[in-house]
Amino acid sequence: MKVRRAWLAIVAAAAFGAPAAAARPVVVELYTSQSCSDCPPAEALMARLQAADPAILVLTEHVGYFDGPRWTDRFALAAATARQKWYAAMHGAHDVYTPQAIIDGRSVAVGSDRPAVTAAIAADLARAAQPAVHIAIDRAALGWRISITGAMPDHAAKIEVFHYDAVDRTAIGGGENRGADLRQIHVVRAITTLGAWTGPMFEQRIAPGPARHIAVVVQQDNGTILGAAAQ
Repeated sequence: MKVRRAWLAIVAAAAFGAPAAAARPVVVELYTSQSCSDCPPAEALMARLQAADPAILVLTEHVGYFDGPRWTDRFALAAATARQKWYAAMHGAHDVYTPQAIIDGRSVAVGSDRPAVTAAIAADLARAAQPAVHIAIDRAALGWRISITGAMPDHAAKIEVFHYDAVDRTAIGGGENRGADLRQIHVVRAITTLGAWTGPMFEQRIAPGPARHIAVVVQQDNGTILGAAAQ
């Protein structure tokens, strides 16, 4: 896989220079809907990419603007719709659509367009190999403990937490995907903002959420991702 070869080249290059910081995953956000017939191919692509490369962190975010009397997406989140609109405004777009992939907070592609998505991932691997912020996530007795260290950002940044399921299956009873049995990975069940990242250290315990896994992303207001981790 081209993405994997690019990643190995970065690791090999680092071995001959100064010690490199621990790499973070490239964050791939897929905006999708169970009411969109174009979305299952994009979700299948994301599942293949995630399974093939741990240097990728897929977050599948279901939007609600396709919900209607024929089908309501049980995973639709107002926060996901708002986040996609934030990206659209940042990139000067007038509309939002599914399936849309946002790669590392910067690149935009149709979620089912494998060449475009993998090219964007490969382009961001070098940046992800030297994260500005380091995130540690540990399971605690009553939730999670999050520790973040790093330099103060040059632009405002926030600490975002995504609660997600590893895998979900849904039998679709109506709408464009009627009759389909959809398998969807890393479905985001909640998005919360812990606060601003101002450096050099942040530590907080958070309660269990609606899913078994969490991802933590430190992201600037221009979309740049400074750090990311998942557990």
